[in-house]
Amino acid sequence: MTFRALLAVLLALLAAVQLVRIAMVETLAPTRPNDALRVWAGHPDAELTAGLMAIATATRERKTVEPAVFNQILDAARKSPLAPEPFLVRGVQAQLSGDNGVAERAFLAAQWRDGRSLPARYFLADLYFRRGDSTRGLAEVGALARLAPNGVQSLAPYVAAYARDRSTWPQLKALFRTEPRLEDETLVALAADPRNVDTVLELATADRRRSSLWVAPLLQGLVKEGQFAKAREVWASISGTRLDPTTLVFDPDFSRGDAPPPFNWSLTSSTVGLAERQRGGGLHVIFYGQEDGALASELLVLPPASYRLVTNAAGTQTNTDALQWRLTCQGSTAPFASIPLSAAVARAWTFTVAPGCGAQRLELFGSSGDIPKQSEATVRSIALVRSNG
Repeated sequence: MTFRALLAVLLALLAAVQLVRIAMVETLAPTRPNDALRVWAGHPDAELTAGLMAIATATRERKTVEPAVFNQILDAARKSPLAPEPFLVRGVQAQLSGDNGVAERAFLAAQWRDGRSLPARYFLADLYFRRGDSTRGLAEVGALARLAPNGVQSLAPYVAAYARDRSTWPQLKALFRTEPRLEDETLVALAADPRNVDTVLELATADRRRSSLWVAPLLQGLVKEGQFAKAREVWASISGTRLDPTTLVFDPDFSRGDAPPPFNWSLTSSTVGLAERQRGGGLHVIFYGQEDGALASELLVLPPASYRLVTNAAGTQTNTDALQWRLTCQGSTAPFASIPLSAAVARAWTFTVAPGCGAQRLELFGSSGDIPKQSEATVRSIALVRSNG
């Protein structure tokens, strides 16, 4: 074998060994950096990961990070100048020593090296918020929401806590205009507490209110707290409806599907049956007869008094004995008044709301029997008035 041939073989073997070492380091560095260092001492990826894991371990065990660890990370930075991790470490070091200026420059350098670096965005957001720079802090939060897996859901509680400070509302409104999903999730987090109702209404983008995810939990929270008048007022504001004290039931002819429950009809499409509005008005219901359940329901706010409900049906009704109107006080499971639909069609239904029943759920309910029978009916409209006129 000639010298040149021997040199070519040696170079090929060296290249093969190098490729194996690179593959092993790339495999081991993320989870077993010390093993990677044994394969390739001084490899920057392995040094970085080993150093970061050493810092994490020391922090968890409340021990001082050894200077050798930082030296190892600095060595990796010199070998891999585009890696963001050394600058993150330097930024945290600076923050711990109280030098926020150096910390900011370090985090910005890390972000410049990797625009998708989540830690860089997080540390910058935290630094800006601590400084009181909510505009830049929320800009980083918006980037985190876009970049992080499930970022919107994970950041929403954090933004919701920040939203309780009224001084941040202008910045939050600007952020929500560009991040509608973050707006929805943040307002859902706020809507869980009825005390935040004014905050939610102030921050919500006006043209998206009816379709937003926070509407239902906000109204449900107010109803659960017994704040029926407030809930109805908020509902009217969201749905663009003018409250009329003489109107006891909303959408009596089942023609307005543009307003949300609970003060408009909630219609079922489930294993219980199907209820749907008809074109031009009217409610068509099919009850499968296999399990009990409400097909249509609406929350009313009737003061104590006697009332009369008239039901106007259309077309042929089938097995309507299984269908009935029921009234239940909000928070209770047992109805205080009921009537079969067939009887309600034949004559006016009279009932009394007692004191202490602040809101009532009116339901068109299906009751199953021993032998399942399908029921079908079309209610054209209803009329509800006080019995004394």
